[in-house]
Amino acid sequence: MKKTVVTLAGGMIGGILLTGITMASVMPKMMLHEKESPLGYTETIEQLEQAVTNSGWILSRKMDMQKSIARHGKSIPKLTLLKICQADYADRILNTDDAMYVSVMMPCSMAVYQKSDGRTYVSTMNTGLMGRMFGGVVADVMGGPVADDEKQFTRFLTL
Repeated sequence: MKKTVVTLAGGMIGGILLTGITMASVMPKMMLHEKESPLGYTETIEQLEQAVTNSGWILSRKMDMQKSIARHGKSIPKLTLLKICQADYADRILNTDDAMYVSVMMPCSMAVYQKSDGRTYVSTMNTGLMGRMFGGVVADVMGGPVADDEKQFTRFLTL
């Protein structure tokens, strides 16, 4: 009987550790999406800007991180952040007291960058998964229309 309890406890602890290790290695890839662009750096940015504005979203800020970092004497590869917002979606979240804390992730961001291989990539948050993790109005907005719109913005990208 005692041996069975020890074996069961050891199995449970081993299972918990294995789950933790698996989650720690898988979660970063689940939270963010990275896709290669078939277009060049500038063309990718232009394509995303057009898709965003044509869908009724606002491009609230375009940040050239390469230039920003260069002002501090450092050099990084080409990297532009696109900060986008859809007022109706933001309104639903920001007018809900219990959801307002997710404003730290607003506006939505997309990153366009070039890696050392010379190729252009786009990274986005997995808004569908993120929304479902928060539940409530955040799940309704981020897990629904925001995730759907993001897929439309980036449909020209490859895996």
